Amino acid sequence: MLERLQSAAHQLGLDLTAGQLQKMLAYLGLLMRWNKVYNLTALRDPTEMLTHHVFDSLAVLEPLRRHVNGKPARVLDVGSGGGLPGVMIAVGCPELSVTCVDAVGKKAAFIQQVAGALALPNLKGLHARVESVALPFDIITSRAFASLPDFARWSADALAEGGVWVAMKGKHPQDEIDALPPEVEVFHVEPLAVPELAADRCLVWMRRQQH
Repeated sequence: MLERLQSAAHQLGLDLTAGQLQKMLAYLGLLMRWNKVYNLTALRDPTEMLTHHVFDSLAVLEPLRRHVNGKPARVLDVGSGGGLPGVMIAVGCPELSVTCVDAVGKKAAFIQQVAGALALPNLKGLHARVESVALPFDIITSRAFASLPDFARWSADALAEGGVWVAMKGKHPQDEIDALPPEVEVFHVEPLAVPELAADRCLVWMRRQQH
């Protein structure tokens, strides 16, 4: 698995340390173990979890790094479930402070467990509905969470001044983009190529309409 993870990181242009790679694999081990009891993800096969969860989430790291350009930033991962992509962001981008919010208590508890087990001071789990989060975050991410209009509406109070929404999507979601309210603008749709995954993926970058 380590070789496949190294290869995937390389294909995505990521220079990850041996320690970061080990933490990502350790996270996958924790996810598999907790999943037996807590049903954090529908996937059960380790190989599928590696490609569909780990590699898929890795694909967002380089775009995020480019966006923050080495500066510290606060990230809110909405509907994070088992911590995807939040945990991968916390491991791969230590300059980012990542909060994974989920309405399901056991999922938020799992994130806290991961943060402790993997010694990630920049990761925390938050048990809450995203609509109730009012702390300001520079970047709000989601992966397979909700439609773009719902994602933007529910998390609007948590977006800092000048912040961005980054939604991981499958096919280019033109219908959802067309349904966004006028105060939200899409300024970039970035295609993603996920190693070992023959599926359409893209990142939809959004912000409040610039006046």
